[in-house]
Amino acid sequence: MLPSPSILMTLFAFLLLLAPLVVIHELGHYLVARLFGVKADAFSVGFGKELLGRTDKRGTRWKLCALPLGGYVQFAGDWNAISMPDAAAAALPPGEREGIFHFKPLWQRSLIVAAGPVTNLLFAVVIFAAFNLAYGKLVASTEIARFGENSPAMAAGMQVGDRIVSIDGREVASFTDIPELVAPFPGKTVTIAVNRGGDQLTFPVRISDETERDRFGNEGQVGRIGIGAGKVTVVPVGPIDAVTLAGSQTAGIMRMMITGLGQIVTGERSVKELGGPIKIAKYSGEQLSLGWLSFVSFAALISINLAFINFLPIPGLDGGHLAFYAAEAVRRKPLDIRSQEWAFRAGMALVLALMLFVTLNDIAGLPWAGLPWFGG
Repeated sequence: MLPSPSILMTLFAFLLLLAPLVVIHELGHYLVARLFGVKADAFSVGFGKELLGRTDKRGTRWKLCALPLGGYVQFAGDWNAISMPDAAAAALPPGEREGIFHFKPLWQRSLIVAAGPVTNLLFAVVIFAAFNLAYGKLVASTEIARFGENSPAMAAGMQVGDRIVSIDGREVASFTDIPELVAPFPGKTVTIAVNRGGDQLTFPVRISDETERDRFGNEGQVGRIGIGAGKVTVVPVGPIDAVTLAGSQTAGIMRMMITGLGQIVTGERSVKELGGPIKIAKYSGEQLSLGWLSFVSFAALISINLAFINFLPIPGLDGGHLAFYAAEAVRRKPLDIRSQEWAFRAGMALVLALMLFVTLNDIAGLPWAGLPWFGG
């Protein structure tokens, strides 16, 4: 097992990870808003007291603030966090409302809000596409070449030479497709269809529930069916295929996040698997200690995670705003301000409670005795 990186390296890695992802997310909002002529009063990386800042020729204040756990873009006329116009903006004549977010058409406001998490997804796609272009993709037949010890697949009646066709109705084109359909479901039964000598057979297979540890001792529950592939080859890909594959990889990670969250909500997985800023910082330092490729891959994963969280329909997050806009589209008018404010307060209370919980969860899981504070 590798030693944990020092606290200084961990903090450096955390800032190196978080700051670009926040900038990328907020730039998505900002650039699409500019496309539609919305003026931004402020672009902030972090919250709280301003440490550094400058105002550009458009009147936007670009600033770095003391608490680096996020950021925001404040658009012209915003009165509060639900983007309601202030009294002065509401009193403006129609001709002077052009640069104010609230008075833009519904579809433009929706695109501006969605642009943040979408940009995070695009960032991950760019990273994965670059890796695919540089290193190619793994290709392996879906034919079972061997079984592991105490293999659930072998116990279910599957044989060497069986070619896996689908798992729970989802097509399996390559052996590399299997982990996404198996690993998130420890202890569950999946239905595997195979081709054996021209005949199609199906087998219910209960995945083993295994605890896996990485090189730093971090644990996670994964499902295994105990099969191995034959020859694995690396195939070069061109730019278009690299991007297409990157899109599929990003979508696959999103699906696993949705599955994992659903399992936590239903009690199938422990809430201890939820992580907050401290756990992200810990993993950031560990991945950076393994090299830049590992760190950049982790940054792509966290960028997808950030997009996923922001798409949740919780007031106070981007997904909450989009939910309000969906209601506005159905009702043909916005929800009243009082309803939005109460929803925002409830959403923020939920977010803050969740942040407190995952932070305490992170602290409880820290290996205090073995953490090297300032050493290598």
